[in-house]
Order: sequence, then C-alpha cells, then structure tokens
Amino acid sequence: MKNPKIAQMLKYHRKLSQLSVQQVSNKLKDYNIVAAPKTIYGWENGQTQPNADTLMVLCQLYNIEDALYTFGYKEESGKPITLSKEEEQIVMACRKDEELKRVLVRLLKLD
Repeated sequence: MKNPKIAQMLKYHRKLSQLSVQQVSNKLKDYNIVAAPKTIYGWENGQTQPNADTLMVLCQLYNIEDALYTFGYKEESGKPITLSKEEEQIVMACRKDEELKRVLVRLLKLD
C-alpha cells in the first residue's frame, strides 16, 4: 500500500532544500541511482514510490534526519514546529554558508 505522505514530503523537502528535479536526478547519479526527472515527479505526485535505498538517499540529500517521523510512521514526542517564511530563509542560509552556521552555533552555545 502506498503512503501518500511520502509524495507530499518528498516534494516539500526538495523545495525546502532549493533543489530542482533535474538537480536531484543528477545528484542521484552520484549514488548510482538512475532516476529521470519524470520518475522524480512521479514520486512527488504519488504515482509511484522510490525503493527503500533510494528513499534513504533522498533523505540524505534533503537533510531529513528522522524518516519515520517525516513520512508518518511514528508520532513526534513534542509539539510540531512550524517555521515562518523568514525562519525558513534563515535555516536555508545556514545550510549554504558554513561560516554563518559556525557563528550561530557559537552564539546559541550549541557546541
């Protein structure tokens, strides 16, 4: 049985990672996974689903740390966090800029 949340979350996290479908297709080749853009669109529209190995690689590409939670196979222990557009932009900027990330980690005393 297909899990509709997989399609929804794959599309959401690809866009959150600011990757085009073509970029994902190209990155998958680095893992010896051949997936044409049409295939990736099929995954994101729920027509088909990637196999388990491909799904784990996509989680890595999209920085999904908890696949079971993300795809609805387990509940979160705390309250869900919804980011504003501004917060999403800050997160994305930190993902792109290691120096900014180091400064924020130091500022927030996370190290």
